[in-house]
This record gives sequence, C-alpha cells and structure tokens, in this order.
Amino acid sequence: MILITGATGFLGAELAKLLVAKGNSVRCTKRASSVVPALLIPFADKIEWVDADMMDAFALADALEGVSQVYHCAAWVSLKQADKKQMINTNVTGTANLVNLCVEQGIRMVHVSSIAAIGSAKPGELINENHHLEQSTENDGYAISKLESEMEVWRGIAEGLNAVIVNPSLIIGASAGTGGSGALFKTVRNGLKFYTSGGIGFVDVEDVAKCMVALMNSDIKAQRYIISAENRDYKGMVTEIAKGFGVKPPSMFAKPWVMELAWRGAAVVAAVTGGVPAIDKVSAKTASLIREFDNSKIKKAIGIEFKPISKTITEICEALK
Repeated sequence: MILITGATGFLGAELAKLLVAKGNSVRCTKRASSVVPALLIPFADKIEWVDADMMDAFALADALEGVSQVYHCAAWVSLKQADKKQMINTNVTGTANLVNLCVEQGIRMVHVSSIAAIGSAKPGELINENHHLEQSTENDGYAISKLESEMEVWRGIAEGLNAVIVNPSLIIGASAGTGGSGALFKTVRNGLKFYTSGGIGFVDVEDVAKCMVALMNSDIKAQRYIISAENRDYKGMVTEIAKGFGVKPPSMFAKPWVMELAWRGAAVVAAVTGGVPAIDKVSAKTASLIREFDNSKIKKAIGIEFKPISKTITEICEALK
C-alpha cells in the first residue's frame, strides 16, 4: 500500500493519478473539509481516502497501517503575514509527526520540499543541491517552513529513516486550472501589461510525479534532488503564454522600485478589504531576481528527459481556452 499526503493538491493529485495508472494500491489523506480534486474523480473506486490531519499523529498512525511507501506532498501555503507562524508550525510539526511514524514502522519516504528551501549561488553560477537557504536572513514564511521541514526529514534519516527529498522548481500543468501557478496564465490571458527582469526554473507537474516515483522505486536514499526542466526569464515566459492565448504580450518593463510600490499598495488594499494581497513583499522581490538551477543530479540519477516547457505552455493554454 502506498500513502500520499496532500493528494487534494496540484502535485499530489497528479502523483496519485500516475500511481493508480500503474496499478498500485493507493491511499490518500485529506482534511475532513477538503474536496477530492476533479482530476481524481474518475479513479474514485481505485483510491482509498482517509481523513487525517497532519497535526494528528494518531490519525496518521491509522492511515499508515499496512503502508510501505509514503509520498509527503502536504503543505500549507499562505502569503498572509498573519499566517506565517502558524504555517511554519503546521508544516514542520506535520512533517515531524510523519517522519517519526515512518522511522518507527520502517516506511520509505519521498518528501516534497521546494527550491524555496535552497539557497542562492554566486552570480553566473547555477544553484545546485549543495546550496542551502540562510534562515537567519529569510523573511518568507513558506520558505522557512520548507527548510525546517527538510531538517525534520534529515533528522529522521539520522535516526534510520529511508528517505529522499525533492526540491521542485515552479510547477506548471493544465490540471492546476487558474489556481496556484495557473494564476500566472489567467493573469496573462486577462491582459498583463508589465514584465520583470527576473527568471526562475519551471517544470511540468507530470515530470515531477515521474521523478518522485522513479526515486521511490530506486535504491537511492539520504539525498536531495532539484526537479527543474528549464530556466526561463519571466519576460520570455509571459510572452510565450500570451502568444498561446492569442493576446498582446506585456510590453512595459516593471523596474524593482515599481514592484516595491506594487506590494505596498497591495498590502494596503488587502488590509482594507480583508483579502489576500495580489502580490506580497517576497514575490515582488523575487520577480526581479534571476535564479537558475542545475538539474544534472536528477538526470544522472534516473535518466529523466524533461518535457519541453514550451509544450507544457501550449497544453495549458489549450486547456484554459
């Protein structure tokens, strides 16, 4: 039996679909209030759903009965500053609970972290798995939560846990709809006017799932892997998305100081309306940063050939039209 946490999310759902298609027995955890994603509705008779909050160690223990492999995809993501402390506590404590149980029961784990937990390289160098986030200078609550969650997994490994960590870059795919990374496509389609000078790694959600399964079924342990297909600059990315929708691409360059004004303005609007800021301080800063990632380690480990990002863009645009 294989257990997936966070299967109601974008990546977790794609992973569940892949594993079921391969004929595996799959059990997925969800919160009592969570809704099964549309992607997995056709597989309702092949997936066992159990209500188990990551903070509830007893419910997790029940969910792990008869399980030999765990894919830990569950994580709380929030841009709200008010959620920062609770998000960190929830993500880290939930991971610690799962790690402890897997250590006790000898269950193999693939833990989903993020490039948010990986540090920066020197100018002109690619970021690789040996780079680590400097927690003392980091303000992004999500990044901190992913870093500390990784540390819980490494702690478990020191105690005998058989585990591998993956750090996906920005995951995109048609099944995201207009939420998460899909919001970028929706924004461009609605007429995005500005572009920024930054860039980052992108990867198709199906490729991330494939990498996770390949690593799980390998003899590899106590390693972390960046899962990223291509490094893309934001201008080129949004221009290609705009062409996919047949709309005018962004033509005005937003300098860093413009982004600084944007996040401050968004914070004021959110404070008045009680909503989520359209852009936060961290997002505004990273929009002007170029972060390029080295994917050679995962390629060497499992021989993955990543889907071209241009093909994924085309698929998403067609799905959203």
